[in-house]
Amino acid sequence: MEIQRIRRRNFYREIKSFWPDLYGEEYALYDIAPITQEEAEEIRVCTHRIGNIFFKICDLLRNVESNTLLELGFPNETLDFLRMKTLNHGSVIARLDLIKTEATYKCIEMNADTPTFIKELFLVNGLVAKDFGYRNPNESTEKQLAKAVRNAIGSSARWLSEVEPYIVFTAHEENIEDKNTVLYLQELYGLPSRFISLDKLTIQRGEGLFDEDGRKIDILYRQTYPIESMILDKDDSDNPIGLWLIELIETKKLAVVNPPSAFLLQNKAIQAVIWGMHENKHPFFSKEEHQWIEQYFLPTYLEADHFHETKTPYVKKPIFGREGDTVQIFNSNGKLILEEQQKSYDHLPSIFQQYIELPSANYATESGIKCGHILIGSFLVSGEPSAFGYRVGGKITNNLSCFLPAGIKK
Repeated sequence: MEIQRIRRRNFYREIKSFWPDLYGEEYALYDIAPITQEEAEEIRVCTHRIGNIFFKICDLLRNVESNTLLELGFPNETLDFLRMKTLNHGSVIARLDLIKTEATYKCIEMNADTPTFIKELFLVNGLVAKDFGYRNPNESTEKQLAKAVRNAIGSSARWLSEVEPYIVFTAHEENIEDKNTVLYLQELYGLPSRFISLDKLTIQRGEGLFDEDGRKIDILYRQTYPIESMILDKDDSDNPIGLWLIELIETKKLAVVNPPSAFLLQNKAIQAVIWGMHENKHPFFSKEEHQWIEQYFLPTYLEADHFHETKTPYVKKPIFGREGDTVQIFNSNGKLILEEQQKSYDHLPSIFQQYIELPSANYATESGIKCGHILIGSFLVSGEPSAFGYRVGGKITNNLSCFLPAGIKK
């Protein structure tokens, strides 16, 4: 155990601006999950197909009546924002959470708006794989990511008709994971820009977003700043600055990345829409797409009635929850058997999704070999499959779950 501790700490000490430990706990493991080339290809095929379904439904929902969006739990203040199409892709960087089953992979959710787990998979995974003598399954994805970031900012500048836009990357200064994720994306962008913490930005209603020196910002890269949190933000004078920010985007005085459509896809109720249309054999989806939904999606509803009637275990999740927060698991009798202690989102509407258990895996930690449950995070970058990797932890993957690097045997 002492040797493992020394090796791990010596290895991660060499990676600048990384966070191998979080909340005082071991986060990035010094271990490898061996996979085959075939498995890596299966994950990417599945990611591509699932992404196609989500992005297709995005185009549909952007044009539905307002009442439908309200029924799905979107705040009234965001309806015009949701209908905006500022970029060609529904999301620049999105992450699917997948569970491997005996026959396929099942998507339990999509984080289209503010996914993290980026630097871990696009950079660090390859460094660990090399150190263990494995091939990196995510080879070349960092170049794909850098190109996507540059293209998104370039497209945003054209949307604003700005030739030389002032670009700011932002995050909460005190959150080491958020800040260093955003700094990594800024580094990949590689062109003139600034990082400014959220608390140093100011808004003048109807005029613009400004830096600490009063310079107007054109493009805000807000990788870790969720829209559902933004719209609740108020300043010391109780001004609704989050809603003012939305107004700036709607009036083309500011562009944001990820774009508004990513917030539309972020809502987990979208999965209930997809499943409902699939159950009703809706012609919106082709025969092949219905096969994909059957293979890769889970039965998901806005009420739990179906699971009570069929005596099926299910999960209750808030529509905008993250990191397992406020998630509850119920058995076939509808009895609560496990829940996440964090309850940050219990004020939000929920979805109800069929429960399937995460597969288990052994992994090496500083305190010895442990057994945990494994979840796959698989990225879509500008709509195309990209880096993927593993989190291991409890039956509910939360912010204490560990990063387990993956490698392909040479």
